[in-house]
Amino acid sequence: MTAAPPPSSPRPRPLGRSPLWHLSGAYGLVVLTALLVLAFSLVLPHTFPTRDTVDSILSTQSIPAVLALAAMVPIVTGSFDLSLGYGLGLAHVMVLRLVVDAGWPWPWACLAVIAGGGVVGVLNGLIVEFGRIDSFIATLGTGSMLYAVTGWVTGGGRVVPGPGGLPAAFTDLYDSTYLGLPLPAFYVLAVAVVLWVVLERLPLGRCLYVIGANPRAAELVGIPARRYTVYAFAASGLIVGFAGVLLAAQQQIGNPSVGLDYLLPAFVGALLGSTAIRPGRPNALGTLVAVAVLAVGLTGIGQLGAAFWTVPLFYGGTLLLAVGLAGYSARRLRTGADAAHGTPAAPPRPPASASEDGPADPTP
Repeated sequence: MTAAPPPSSPRPRPLGRSPLWHLSGAYGLVVLTALLVLAFSLVLPHTFPTRDTVDSILSTQSIPAVLALAAMVPIVTGSFDLSLGYGLGLAHVMVLRLVVDAGWPWPWACLAVIAGGGVVGVLNGLIVEFGRIDSFIATLGTGSMLYAVTGWVTGGGRVVPGPGGLPAAFTDLYDSTYLGLPLPAFYVLAVAVVLWVVLERLPLGRCLYVIGANPRAAELVGIPARRYTVYAFAASGLIVGFAGVLLAAQQQIGNPSVGLDYLLPAFVGALLGSTAIRPGRPNALGTLVAVAVLAVGLTGIGQLGAAFWTVPLFYGGTLLLAVGLAGYSARRLRTGADAAHGTPAAPPRPPASASEDGPADPTP
């Protein structure tokens, strides 16, 4: 005779499945940006909520935003490109050298530098994937070599003169406006849209996410993980080359070490962006939101008259926070804590039937 199964108690709903919890994780940085804007507007009513501040943020933060998007692409595959800052320095110096000294037409110089960035990205990817060297070590080594090349190009690290020989059409790449807004803001938007389409809507992007989650599983299902990782590094190099062109048009002089100042903000934006919009996975829209948070915070701190050391303190603290939040979001994603609300719970497993004169039946 089989005993009747006891009545099952209702399964408690995990906190992570609450719609409010999911929205707070996805759009928390957006809300934080709005709160920072409100707070600084109340504290600095005459300087912060102005058109000049908006233009300044959109203009000055365009290059960090582009570089953050460049840093995000290899992170999707689980790799890091520490040569970004060094590549940025070499790219902007090479543009000025080709235009001023070699007399190249500026469009060809820009295309050559962007293509060169792609070549550097391919070399990074080959070293990481086929040389089997950790991406931290490999890209740090190639970055140091790029810095050496920059010093050689600039004659021992001297600043490259530029303003006297740069055509106005080239400097207008950064100084112009469109629809009343700084033109660099539209560059950032264009790069972000392209990356969003590739990563979120095309099979290539989904394969890159699979590689970042589990490279071994990607190989087992037929995804060429090594080749696609090289593609990711190549895309990052192309974006870095483009950022170097913008930096040359902005500064109009070549400083061999200026790219290093952009390395930390790029990774802060990329890592912090993986906690927004699509928590637990690097994404282009989240990176833009993260850059907006950093830009608003730094602008407000600067207008409050904070000391210069507050900027590295802000970036360092935010980086630690970003890494912690990114790891937490990734763990939640892996454990399924952010499953859609309303997913029916799995039925309880029936108890083993027992007979009066025999052991319990092990068959479920």
